[in-house]
Amino acid sequence: MKDFILKHKYALILFIPGIVAGFLYWKYVGCLSGTCPITSNWHSMVLFGGLIGYFIGDSIDDMIKKRKSKEEKNGQV
Repeated sequence: MKDFILKHKYALILFIPGIVAGFLYWKYVGCLSGTCPITSNWHSMVLFGGLIGYFIGDSIDDMIKKRKSKEEKNGQV
């Protein structure tokens, strides 16, 4: 578990703001008629926001790891 947390720390850090952003989007922008499958229900919008935050954090983590490995490869450490 500790290894997973260290490996995906940026993704997990951005997961929480994604959840909050999903809730706030549902609260202030969401679908009032109830016909929108994602934004009409706060449960699904919070999950969707958390996943978006996780994916963005995982992408940032990959970019940082690639940059570090490229610098190590060039001997710039």
